Amino acid sequence: MIRRIKPVISTIAKQILPHRRSRLGAKPGTIAVDPKAPKPTFHLFHYNATSVEERPIETIDDISGPPTDDHVQWINVDGLGDAKAIFRIGELYDLHPLALEDVVNTHQRPKAQVYGDCLFIVVGMAVIGERFQTEQVSIFLGPNYVITFQEKKGDCLEPVRNRLRKKIGRVREAGADYLAYSLIDAIVDHFFPVLEEYGDRVEREEELIYAGASKTSIVPLQNLKKDLFLLRKTIWPYREMLSALQRDPNPLITDATRVYLRDCYDHAVHLLDLTETFREMVADLRDLYMTMLSNRTNETMRVLTLMATIFIPLTFIAGVYGMNFDPSASPYNMPELKWNYGY
Repeated sequence: MIRRIKPVISTIAKQILPHRRSRLGAKPGTIAVDPKAPKPTFHLFHYNATSVEERPIETIDDISGPPTDDHVQWINVDGLGDAKAIFRIGELYDLHPLALEDVVNTHQRPKAQVYGDCLFIVVGMAVIGERFQTEQVSIFLGPNYVITFQEKKGDCLEPVRNRLRKKIGRVREAGADYLAYSLIDAIVDHFFPVLEEYGDRVEREEELIYAGASKTSIVPLQNLKKDLFLLRKTIWPYREMLSALQRDPNPLITDATRVYLRDCYDHAVHLLDLTETFREMVADLRDLYMTMLSNRTNETMRVLTLMATIFIPLTFIAGVYGMNFDPSASPYNMPELKWNYGY
């Protein structure tokens, strides 16, 4: 069993350790991209209360910078494989180099930092699959723009896009801060189906244990423990980040949006409570599995002990009286060899 657990522990250690792209001693703000990262693609929303424009952006030269009218601009970047494009966006929107460095170093914990007239927010987006994974989403909030950087295509933000297209809710009437909140809220709520899936897995493992599953059932339990550990590690900083957004004064976030951020904070706390509950359930299942395995071992040993108790006297008799002795060779005469009623 120890041989199976050790790779799981080492995998957790690899995932929680930072993987910085920049070399040691590089100057702060160095943008060192992953050579395996996909090349970026750009998508634009330009909207206000009465109109909305949505289109892909072919090249970085088509981006002109923050809007100069009453519109709100949302630029989404999928892929972090082009340092020049990321640096160019930073020039157009006056983004701080340290924030751009954190964009490409995708090991950041959820946080919110102020850089001049821009608010930099980092969140972890859950990726639904057989095993738990996260994708870093970096959000830049300005007076009338939002820029999001994602590691690759595919996200959980389509409901926000549909609300922009169909003018659902108040996202079109509100400012860029409400758009940033909507993105964070969609990412936070995306954890709920992930936790529901893990809840179903915990129930299935419990049924297998009570049904007398084999020894290999400890491996799924270890995987569940690892995934829930990483899930808790991802969700835990959300509380601090959302609390800071709704508490700290910032001209980029209105009082009306702070009320919605408070609701998002409640969702993060609920997610953390569910994660802790499932972790405790998995720990209890591991204890239950080991107890049932110990009971099965004790039952086997009881049967073997009973069999040994029966056959040990017979083995003793067969061993003693099965020895070769010459009855006529004194003093090696063995009693009862010539008795009429000997064994």
